[in-house]
Amino acid sequence: MSNYSTFETELRVRPDDIDMFQHVHNSKYFDYVLAARYDQMERCYGMAMEKFMERGFGWVVRTAHVDYKRALTMGDYFIVKTGIETINDKGCRVAFTLTNKATNKVCCDGYFDYVMIDMATGRGVKVPEDVIEHYGI
Repeated sequence: MSNYSTFETELRVRPDDIDMFQHVHNSKYFDYVLAARYDQMERCYGMAMEKFMERGFGWVVRTAHVDYKRALTMGDYFIVKTGIETINDKGCRVAFTLTNKATNKVCCDGYFDYVMIDMATGRGVKVPEDVIEHYGI
């Protein structure tokens, strides 16, 4: 990953995550990473999404890249490991890995590029310096 901290969230595959091929639908992996980031922003960074919203800011995905390696199936427990790879005043890249807890094998990995927006206008804004410093843990 990078020089920044990485954090882990454990999740479990639910019945409504399963597709007609009896494994997790590809779109659900995005949900897993977003759920883990939401958890980690508050629990690990001490800066919940609500704190950004109070300041009138939001994070939106500009680019998403996922490399699928192995399927998750019904009831599997898995670890979502995420960490900031880069951050600057234009946004940040968050790298992630999902690992099956039982087999310790990587199911997928990739990254999301986020940009910060002004919630009132929906337009991109510079990431405040205090946020860049705070995420440098």
